[in-house]
Amino acid sequence: MAKAPINYIADDAKIGKNVKVWHFSYVGSRTVIGDNVMIGSLTHVDYNVRIGDNTRVEGSVYIPPLTRIGRDVFIGPAAVITNDPYPMGKRMVGVTIADGAIICGGAMIKAGVTIGEGSVVAMGAVVTKDVPPGVVVMGVPARKVYTRKEYDAKKLRWESSST
Repeated sequence: MAKAPINYIADDAKIGKNVKVWHFSYVGSRTVIGDNVMIGSLTHVDYNVRIGDNTRVEGSVYIPPLTRIGRDVFIGPAAVITNDPYPMGKRMVGVTIADGAIICGGAMIKAGVTIGEGSVVAMGAVVTKDVPPGVVVMGVPARKVYTRKEYDAKKLRWESSST
């Protein structure tokens, strides 16, 4: 008979209501996770991380110490957030992801960067500089391509099309 999947959640992690932590995930010491959060399989949420309410973190995401994630954020599969601008340095700096931001799959975010409220980081983008609120960035290195309003309109057209 197969054993149940194993997760590790540190004893001193503070987990909100209705939080789902999926298979083989890790939540480190002094981490605070808000209400209605989903942490996908194989995700590593290191120590001293903050995740706001109603946030969804897909599978195979790495969230290092000092990361601050707001409310209503989506982080797609295999996104990588960093916290050491000069590995293996003795000083780390966190990434801040503001409320309502979307980080698409495979994106990489450099240590110390702030992703502005309501911004979108496209799949595979490499973010090396702060992203202003309400814009969409893509590419390597990531650059602004349009506004969040334009993104939402494109999304609506896509969702309402029949093909």
